[in-house]
Amino acid sequence: MASSSSSLSSFPIFASTSKSRLQSLYSDVSRQKYSNPTSYNAHIDWWHRAFEVLVSQGWQVDEPSTHKGKLNSDLRANKLVLNARRPLVEKLRFEGVGKPLGLGSTIAELRKSKHLISLSEFFGSTQSIYDPGWLPYRVASYVIGKPLWWALEQLDIVRSEEAYTEAEMWKKMEGDYVLVTLVERAADAVMEKRGVGMGPADDLYTFDSFQKEFAAHLIPDVVLSGLDIRVLVRFLERDKGVLVVDKDVIKFASVEENKAVTVVDRGILELKTAVGNLREQVDNVQRKIDETNTEISNALRQQRKSIALTRLRYKKQLDDLLSKRLGSLQQLESTLISVEAAAGNIEIMKSYEMSTSTLQNLLSHPSLQRDKVDETMDALAASNADAREIDDAIRLGGDMAAADAGMDDSELESELQALVEEAEKETKAEKEREVLDKFHGAIPPTPVDDSIVDVEGPALEPVAI
Repeated sequence: MASSSSSLSSFPIFASTSKSRLQSLYSDVSRQKYSNPTSYNAHIDWWHRAFEVLVSQGWQVDEPSTHKGKLNSDLRANKLVLNARRPLVEKLRFEGVGKPLGLGSTIAELRKSKHLISLSEFFGSTQSIYDPGWLPYRVASYVIGKPLWWALEQLDIVRSEEAYTEAEMWKKMEGDYVLVTLVERAADAVMEKRGVGMGPADDLYTFDSFQKEFAAHLIPDVVLSGLDIRVLVRFLERDKGVLVVDKDVIKFASVEENKAVTVVDRGILELKTAVGNLREQVDNVQRKIDETNTEISNALRQQRKSIALTRLRYKKQLDDLLSKRLGSLQQLESTLISVEAAAGNIEIMKSYEMSTSTLQNLLSHPSLQRDKVDETMDALAASNADAREIDDAIRLGGDMAAADAGMDDSELESELQALVEEAEKETKAEKEREVLDKFHGAIPPTPVDDSIVDVEGPALEPVAI
């Protein structure tokens, strides 16, 4: 990849950051760790995310490095390992901003926070990267070691990291580092892609077959290198506990009983590898046959019958070879299926044995002995009979109490019916009164004329007093 700022601008983390912000991020903020911790932590976090993006997308330095004395010539193709060397500073130069200052101190801080782990430390440690260590030892180291270190600093015998220049810091920090978050994502992708296997063969791999299976399917649009695969396998084995590695055998085993590579596992893996190799041979032979058919057609169109005849003989040999390879492949595949079926039957029988043992343990419980069961059932039947007798006695007592009170159900029913009829009559009378009241309210009263004199009787004259 080009080392110009144009290649950096293609990454969203750079494209979405303003130039003024980049200028601040490209400056040396190592002195702000205690004076301005918020700005310092934001600076470290941004570079952490930037390294994740750059490394996972194949943006790496061109300089090869060594690991365990062997030249790692494909380091620039690594997607989980950061090559932190001085050329990285120049490669990160951004137009109008310059090159990052204090990058060595930033890498030192990321290493201290365990976002970056030295490659040699990652492979060499038997302790999980998630293990915080023995707490008493860490407390003692802090209580005793800190004062001692401070005293040595005062005597100029040792120096703190803050006292190192950038060049001196680079000498301390140069190396290859595993990006923990990228390894975690790749491990999650492995478990998601793997799913549930159909048989024991699906749990067994060599390093080569593991790389063929997963390298191109964990991070979008990139392929993991051989070093990435070794880092990933080590992480899945030591830190996730889902793999067992024995020399060149890789076995998925989440159950403690299966965490050992057996002779049967090696035999199944050899069969699986042989089947895979034969499939590749069949594909290669078929491809040569297709190419030969094309050559024959071209020779016939050009009237080169001798060449066509020669290629036809070669094609017949390929057809014969393909037929033999297909027969061998079918035989090996059938054998592998039989072996897997037998291994599966062993697991099924183990489950049956465990189930039988569990059932026997339950049946041997004293509560499930025949005499105890009969005794319990008899007691239950007697208790039910007693309950029925008590219920009958209570009901009979109620009937007798009602008889003693002189109550007759027929008389009660007659009285109740009379009350119902009386209530209905009152309701009917109430409705009739409401109707009459409405009717009288609708007819206006007749006016009386004082001039009208009763003709039948004499008019009364006033009486003198």
